[in-house]
Amino acid sequence: MEIRHLRLIKAIVEEGSITKAIDKLHLTQSALSHQLKEAEYQLGTAIFLRTNKKLVLTKAGEKIYEIANEILDKLSQTESQIKQMVFGEYGEIRISTECYSSYHWLPSVLKQFHLLYPNVELKIVTEATHYPLQKLLENVIDIAIISDQIKDNNIKYLELFQDEVVMAVSENHAWADKKYVVAEDFIEEHLLIHSLPLETVTIHQFVLAPAKVTPKKITPLPLTEASIEMVKADMGVMSMAKWALQPYLKNSPIKAVKIGKNGLKRKHFIAIRQNQDYPDYFHHFIAFLQTEINLQWNIQ
Repeated sequence: MEIRHLRLIKAIVEEGSITKAIDKLHLTQSALSHQLKEAEYQLGTAIFLRTNKKLVLTKAGEKIYEIANEILDKLSQTESQIKQMVFGEYGEIRISTECYSSYHWLPSVLKQFHLLYPNVELKIVTEATHYPLQKLLENVIDIAIISDQIKDNNIKYLELFQDEVVMAVSENHAWADKKYVVAEDFIEEHLLIHSLPLETVTIHQFVLAPAKVTPKKITPLPLTEASIEMVKADMGVMSMAKWALQPYLKNSPIKAVKIGKNGLKRKHFIAIRQNQDYPDYFHHFIAFLQTEINLQWNIQ
């Protein structure tokens, strides 16, 4: 008997009728009847009894149906194992960052990884953006991309890349010709930020708060494009990663101004749970992320 015969017998029993078995197997009635006769001929006995237009398993048929289930299940498992060997493991990785600017480059990196590991689902969990480490410890996400570390023995940090944060200002702004700005320069300024809470905003966390400086006005504006238009119109200033601002400097009346004499540099890390046993594809993803960012994207 062939595999097609086993599938035929299984379909007839489980679908409960010839018509439904025909639909499931995408066969014509004559093709189904022909295959069934082949199977019975090879066995030398009937598999079904035909009573009242129904097919009922014979004793031999019951035995064949039992074996068909075992063989087809085993075949399905083997096919899955072979696919896993060829295409990689099946699984899921949930990711979030503490900075919305990271979402500019992250989707492209995820797309590249998905081409290599099509069976690993990558999910960006934006709801965890403001509290990624907390959500990591709560097992809401598997990876947090952060720049602000906390001391916790349950978290392991792996360096990802370093970038520089600069101020985006209109070419008509008083800062446009400055070599750099310091905290006191913000006192009379309208600062545009992506979102609250303020404690998660890099410029506040590392420059303004330590100097106890509060800008004249602070406006949360989640849409980067809208903030850029405000800056163009000289209606506010905003901080951005230098690499994220670069595309807007080419054809817009905007300038990038350094923050502090030495610039405001920050390191980004991959944060994972320290004592968790992760599958191989997880470690492959981390290595891929580090390589892709540092070599191909060259974020500085």
